[in-house]
Amino acid sequence: MRPTQFAMLAVCLAACESDLRVVPSTVEWMEWPAEVPVAQPFTVRLLVSRPGCFQGVYKPGITADQSAVTFAPYFLVKNTTPILCLPEAQPVDIYYADLDTVGTAPGLQADFARTFEMRAAASVYAPTAPLTAANLPVRTYGEVTVRLTNPDNSRRSAGGFASKFVDNLGCARLLPAGAIAPGSSYVLEDQADTAFSYGFVRGYIHDAATPVCGQSRVFELLSRN
Repeated sequence: MRPTQFAMLAVCLAACESDLRVVPSTVEWMEWPAEVPVAQPFTVRLLVSRPGCFQGVYKPGITADQSAVTFAPYFLVKNTTPILCLPEAQPVDIYYADLDTVGTAPGLQADFARTFEMRAAASVYAPTAPLTAANLPVRTYGEVTVRLTNPDNSRRSAGGFASKFVDNLGCARLLPAGAIAPGSSYVLEDQADTAFSYGFVRGYIHDAATPVCGQSRVFELLSRN
């Protein structure tokens, strides 16, 4: 059993003894420092899918081992909470956008410079059964490099579901899934990339040597599927 499943099992057992139930969620998008100092916690931006039309208490579900940091987010929801969808009476960002939050990954131990995978529970296009904590797929969103000294702070790695669109100035941009706030998209460094429209991507955010579409901070797309 994966460490994340052990952690979720303990949460579920605790919830069963109260009036709460555990609603597992998924990470649609993740951003983190490309390099971090050894043994020092670091922050990770997460876009997390919301549990339907009801409110809950968000928990990041963070675990780490000798190979990876894993996020298995979930919400604690009262059993008596009605599932009631009234989006016309609520702020638009409650129901139509993912939860945009920051989690703290634990410091990673290493005796030499090395990489750890950044993983998270991910959504699937066509689940064959109701999603639970046990059957949520875990995907690798990228890697983080742990250095003993002088980590490079110029880049932020990123991965997750995203789409490409062309803005009113003719610039190709990448928009993380579930993000609707102004300024949520990134200018693609490779403006000639016509093969990508939507999918699971990996890459990094950095300052380009030459501004692209008037922007110095751009997204370098490394892979997509």
